[in-house]
Amino acid sequence: MALDPARAAVRLAVRPHVSSDPVDRLLVACSGGADSLALLAACVFEGRTSGTRVIGVTVDHGLQEGSAEHTSRVVEQMAALGVDETASIRVTVDPGPAGIEAGARHARYAALAQLAEHFDSPLVLLGHTLDDQAETVLLGLTRGSGGRSLQGMRRYFSEGGGRTGFARPLLDLTRAQTEAACLADGIDWWSDPHNEDPRFARSRVRHAVMPVLERELGPGVAAALARTGEQLRADMDFIEPHERAAYERARQPDGIDLDELDDVGEALRSRCVRRAAIDAGAVPSELTRAHVLAILGLLGGHGEKVVQLPGHVTAYADGQVLRFRPT
Repeated sequence: MALDPARAAVRLAVRPHVSSDPVDRLLVACSGGADSLALLAACVFEGRTSGTRVIGVTVDHGLQEGSAEHTSRVVEQMAALGVDETASIRVTVDPGPAGIEAGARHARYAALAQLAEHFDSPLVLLGHTLDDQAETVLLGLTRGSGGRSLQGMRRYFSEGGGRTGFARPLLDLTRAQTEAACLADGIDWWSDPHNEDPRFARSRVRHAVMPVLERELGPGVAAALARTGEQLRADMDFIEPHERAAYERARQPDGIDLDELDDVGEALRSRCVRRAAIDAGAVPSELTRAHVLAILGLLGGHGEKVVQLPGHVTAYADGQVLRFRPT
């Protein structure tokens, strides 16, 4: 009997992470949605061959009515899929200046890093797909925050002081493929009501914007957006060491000295100013190119001039030094 192509694609995507040395135990984050369940089922299958212990973990954000009951169902479902161990953790979400979605994301990754340390696992797998990547790139484009906001989600990153690695094996697969893999395995999945709620920007992009783009511009828009993010990430990774070196030379305890950046060009200059604002507490996801240009426009002004930044930060000029203070 031929192997279902979607199931085969998911298994092939996770295989390098499940079978690689020295990962002998692996955490897989599972929300109960199709993406994470397909990921988990594939890891369980591949783990039987490699001998890797697969631990299914789920995070209860406490943001929806009945979240505790849903978490219990996910734990039962993970166990039924054959994981070696299960774990759940409840977090308290602080919306902060960046909003509820960013607060939930921060709390979730901190909790997953804590669980990885508890289970002595160096790696946590996440179920984000190509569709998630395309939505992230499109949301970054609307913010107008430059290349960093357009590069999308990283395939690999670390948390917990670098002790825990996070990987996204499914970034080249679509949501349709993960749903097809679940159907092939007879897995029922949960649809998060927040993903249908038009109050959230990502939900509007998913259900209103992307279908229009696919209809008007033709199929393949999601893949093109994801590919653009990958290309920009390579560019940003090349630029970042030069940006950091310039920033370290110019930084002040509460700002940045622009005299030290005369020789680096406008591109690095503006990036260094953006980094200084973020270090002062400005919210990266809401700090736009317009904000950065307004900060640079403070130089040479007459009288007291300030720029209010997202995150309750105020920028002002002191000669050629741009300084920041709490609003």
